[in-house]
Formats: sequence, C-alpha cells, structure tokens
Amino acid sequence: MKASDLFIKALENEGVEYIFGLPGEENLDMLDSIRKSDKINFILTRHEQGAGFMAATYGRLTGKAGVCMSTLGPGATNMVTPAAYGQLGAMPLVIISGQKPINKSKQGNFQIIDVVEMMKPLTKFTKQITNGDQVSSIVREAFRRAQEERPGAVHIEFPEDIAQETIETPQIFDVVDAKMPHAEPNALKNAVDMIKAAKMPLLLIGAGANRKRASNSLAEFVDTIGIPFFNTQMGKGIIDERHELYLGTAALSDNDFIHEAIKEADLIINVGHDTIEKPPFFMHADDERKVIHVNFFPAEIDEVYFPQLNVIGDIATSIQQLTKGLKSVAKSWNTDFFMKIKKNVSEHLAKYEADDRFPILPQRTVKIIRDRMPDDGIVTLDNGIYKIWFARNYPAYEPNSLLLDNALATMSAGLPSAMMVSELYPKKKVISINGDGGFMMNSQELETAVRLNLNLVVIILNDNAYGMIQWKQEKEKLNKYSLDFGNPDFVKYAESFGATGYRPESVSDFTYDLETALNSDGVHLIDLAVDYSLNHKILNVLLKEYTENIKK
Repeated sequence: MKASDLFIKALENEGVEYIFGLPGEENLDMLDSIRKSDKINFILTRHEQGAGFMAATYGRLTGKAGVCMSTLGPGATNMVTPAAYGQLGAMPLVIISGQKPINKSKQGNFQIIDVVEMMKPLTKFTKQITNGDQVSSIVREAFRRAQEERPGAVHIEFPEDIAQETIETPQIFDVVDAKMPHAEPNALKNAVDMIKAAKMPLLLIGAGANRKRASNSLAEFVDTIGIPFFNTQMGKGIIDERHELYLGTAALSDNDFIHEAIKEADLIINVGHDTIEKPPFFMHADDERKVIHVNFFPAEIDEVYFPQLNVIGDIATSIQQLTKGLKSVAKSWNTDFFMKIKKNVSEHLAKYEADDRFPILPQRTVKIIRDRMPDDGIVTLDNGIYKIWFARNYPAYEPNSLLLDNALATMSAGLPSAMMVSELYPKKKVISINGDGGFMMNSQELETAVRLNLNLVVIILNDNAYGMIQWKQEKEKLNKYSLDFGNPDFVKYAESFGATGYRPESVSDFTYDLETALNSDGVHLIDLAVDYSLNHKILNVLLKEYTENIKK
C-alpha cells in the first residue's frame, strides 16, 4: 500500500469525515488518496486560515478532531493562527502540512522552513513522518493528543517522498478511548464542606464545561441545590440562560454588573474555566472569598488565580457527586442580594433594546437577532466590540448556540466558523456576525460558502473603522488616530460571489431583511450600518456609576 493511501485509511479509522485545505504540489499523492476515499469529503477553501478555522470549529462542536491540510512554506505559516486558535480555545484539531522530499534534494532550500519547530510552541504535538511505516502510529498518537483533555491542536508533516513510499505490511491501530478518572473522594468531601459552610456561594461556568454530560449535570446541580450562577463568554448556554438563577455573563474583567455579585460572594465554585480565557474575575491575596476549581486538570497558579481547592476529574461526575453531597442543605443560601443584582442587570441590559435610531445601536441589533432566532439557532461571532454586547445581551438557550473566541480572540474566524456550523447542521438557522474589519480578512470564503450550497446569513456591522481599538483609544483618553478605513460595496461584493446582498436603511428595513434571509436558502449578506458612539459612555463611565449605586 502507498503511504499516502495508508494515511487516509488511518484517518478513516479515526472517523474523519472532512479534510479542509488548500493543497500544493507536495500534497498531490495525499490528495489523490483522498479522492479514492468514500468516507472523507475534501473541502477546498480559498485560504489556509479558512480551512483551519473550519476544522477547529468542527472539533469544538463534535469533540472529534477536525482535520485541515496545507502545503509547505507559506501554506504552513498560514496555519499558525488556526493552530493557536485551536490550542488556546481547547478545540481538537489536526493540521497536516506537506514538505519537499527529505531523502533527496528536489529544489534546494526553495520554500523550506522548519515547520515542525515552528509549530512546537503552538501545539500539543508536532512530528515529521520520516518513514512510511510510521504513518499509522503517528496519526493515532496525534488524534489521541488532540482529543484528550485538555483538547487542542496537533501537527503532522508529511514529506512528498514519504507519501510515495510503498508499505509492505501496513498496520492500522485500534482507536482506544481513555476514560477520564473520577475526582479523589477527599477533594469532593472538602468541596462539599466548603460549600456547606458558605453563606453566599456562586457557581461560575466556563468553556471546559461545554460537554453534553457536564451541561446536563450542571443543570441538575443548579435545579437541585439552588446556587445562583454566571458564566464566562465561552461558557454561554451551558445552562439555559432563561433560568431564574442565572445572573449574567462576565463580559468585562471588572466593573460590569456581574462583578458586584462576585465581590459579595464568599465562595465561587469555578467549573470548567482556566485563565487562558480572559479572566471573569481577579483573585487577590487579601480576599476572604474562597474559590473551588472543578475541572479536568488542575489550576495553573498565577497572580490573579490561585484557588484554595482543586477537584480534578471528569467534570460531569464531579458535579453529580457534589449534587448528591449537598442535597441536605439544598436551597438554604442567602440569594437576596444576588437576585437584586439580577434585576439590576436585566433592567440595564434592556435599555436601548427598543431604540430605533439608525445607524443601529448594537443593543438593538442583538435584541432583533435574539427575537428571530429559534432556541437551537446558532450565532457565530468574529472579534470586535460587538462581542461584548452579544456576550452580555444575547441570552443563549442551548450549549454552543453562541460561538465566540475569548481565548486567542482572533479576527477573521467568524465566517469560517459559521460555514462549518451550516455544513454540520444544514437544517438549523445560522448567523455569522462580523465587523467590517474582521470580515475583510477572510471574506474570500464567501465563494466557498456559495460553492458548498450553505444556508447562511452573514451580518457585517459596518462602522468603517476598527471600532474595538477606537473604543480603547477613547477609554485611555488618547486621540482618535489611524483606525478609519474605506470599504467596498458589500452588496455588490456578495453578489459577485453568487450570494444575495442587502443594505437596510432603517431598523425596520433590517428586521425585514433579516427575516427574509433567515427564511431563504443560500448565502445572504446584510451590510448593516452600526452606531458605536455610546460604547465609551456606557462601558467606561456609566457602568461604574451603576455598580456604585447597586448597594444603596
């Protein structure tokens, strides 16, 4: 068997359904082997980043490693950002790059860089295949590393001459799942004792709890024990945010509504979070508040996070054991202040939701979208100031129904992420929210979306600037400088790819256009003028005034 054929057989053995990529001449044997597979669908993208982001999102949604492929040199360097995206975001991802022959010189050092060394700080595992007999074992090890907790990115370099080798006795290794061990009994007992001793505990839910079993266990814990909860941005929807004990999302690191609740809590049960995601609160050496870290892996200690107890093991099982151990004191907590915070949060978040000025306010945008999306509809966010508004104002009703990146927080991943969602779940309503800056970084993938016959709504929040950084300039009292730009005619741009374009001129126009797009097949793009003029006043000035008045 040819080594490239064995490689594809090994991928089939791992259950791979898709390979996303932009191949080069060094991948031609691999590409031909994919052609002969009746189990794997190759999806050609217009840039390696698009392939990597789609593969990472596949891993995020399924728990199985997504696979992407590039050629050597510039193709491989274009995979650097997706590698970091998957690694920091705990998304299982396998990156395969080609390379010139390693046993003889083909073109000198043309295009050759040390890709394996480049990928070392960005991945859990990176390896060059130097002999065809290594193919199966390296593939199996790569998938094991990518998928086991904490999930992340891995990289395999497959040189051209190795791909062409003939394997006399090909071997495929069994896929052996590793079960996550349960937490140590004394740690669970200590956690139960700490929670029983608390008067005002809070539950914090982070991205690591975004597993189906963990989601179910956490919902049962809250319903049974009655401890109010909040979540990080990447933890949204793990418990339905219509729950009466849901307080809100920690969208800012400090001085947001939710932080007044955090300050008053005497114990935080921190489930599934690590400090790679932007911290939802900061610990201090003189804090009286205690923190319990419940996760698959121990807390990494730094100056802002040093929990007093680690409960390490399968999250779902740990939460089930805590529920069992706390039933005798269920719903005995003092929640009056937290419910006051909840009421305050709801009132302030509702402000401007019905404001019909145009260009549209982000709060109004979020409200219109939420009201028109079904419970299981999925919104993906690129990165920009609007991410804060969606994190705070968009209640998520199901896990993974609001996909955002608060780990690497890279621009340009929003559109490919939505494309992957639509490919996986063709019957669900899918919306991709992008700033005009981030959209243009991977806008060429509109062609891929149209070619794949996806049903997808792309909304561009257009302010002709890098609005997030302008907000930061204003916050730091710096002069507004060098962040404005011009945009193409996005409607004509969409139409040039075969998509349908809209440019609403009022809030009612946007509402009509959105409903039309959501209820039509194909790719639809809405160029929506947005008004960010209140960002500084609300997020930097009024928030401090609001939180100062909460205790009065």
